[in-house]
Parts: sequence; structure tokens; C-alpha cells
Amino acid sequence: MQNEEPDLTDPRALRQKAEEQLKAKQKKAVFEDIDASRLVHELQVHQIELEMQNEELRRAYDTAETALKKYTMLYDLAPMGYFTLDGNGSICELNFTGADLLGDKRFKLINSNFKLFISEDSRGIFNDFFNKVFTSHAKESCEVTLGYDSKPLCQVYMEGIVTDDDRQCLLSAIDISAFKT
Repeated sequence: MQNEEPDLTDPRALRQKAEEQLKAKQKKAVFEDIDASRLVHELQVHQIELEMQNEELRRAYDTAETALKKYTMLYDLAPMGYFTLDGNGSICELNFTGADLLGDKRFKLINSNFKLFISEDSRGIFNDFFNKVFTSHAKESCEVTLGYDSKPLCQVYMEGIVTDDDRQCLLSAIDISAFKT
């Protein structure tokens, strides 16, 4: 078999070769057009999917914002003091009312030992309460006087319970001084 190249000086041979190349290019272009239109379709579908996901994320964000506002109202602005204490009695978290009960700024009280704010005459009661909370794993309660440097602040009724997850004491305290006079 002989591989003959057409004589491209011959106008008919040149024309025939050009038409063959054009057909090959047109076939390739058709495939490229099909691939391009399929890709454009896929990109458009993907764009719509992303828009739908974005809308879902916006709804989730709005839901989270609403929950955060509720949490802030229920926890931070509650009329009773809320504290989270570790096993040593250090304050991990507290709300604004809790900070007011202890007579200091909220951020200053984080990591302070809550026991330092129990008056000397109530310290035994609080220590018994605190030990019971961690040993019984049930809700416990007591009445103590808050104070420091021999200066009483107020009398409070407390309830506490230990969380199973991280072994912290969730403590609520309400000022009962007005009821004790």
C-alpha cells in the first residue's frame, strides 16, 4: 500500500482536501457545541442549586439569630442570677443579674471562685449544698447570705444541679432579702 499525498497544486485535489478538512472540523465543532451546551446546562443547574442552598443558609442564619435573641432574653436578662460553676466552685459563666448579686462586673467575675462571695456564717451551708449537688446528681437547694470582706450583700435562695456532660453545676440564685425582713 502506498500512502499517496494528493497533489495540492491541482485545484480539484486541493478543493477535495479542503472539503474533507472542513467536514472534520464541522463534526468536531458539533461535538464541541454539544459539550458546550451540556456544560452550560450543568453550570446553570449548579448555579440554581447554589442559590437554593444560599437561601436555606439565610433561613438557618435567621433562625439562629432568633434563637440567640431568645437565649439572651431568657438567660442574660433573667430576673434571677444564673451561674455555671466547675467542680472547684469557679465561675465559668454568669448572667447580668448574677453579676449584680455579687456586686461586680460580669467579665471580672469569670474564673473567680463563687465560694469567696458566700458570707462566713453561710459558708458551711453552701459547702454542704455544693457537695450534695455533685454527689447526689439531683437538684438541691439552700438559703445563704452573699457577701465578702465581712460585708453582707443579700440573702439568696439557690438551686443547683450538675450536668451530665461536662460535670458543671448549673446554679440559680434569687434575692430573698425583701422576704426576710
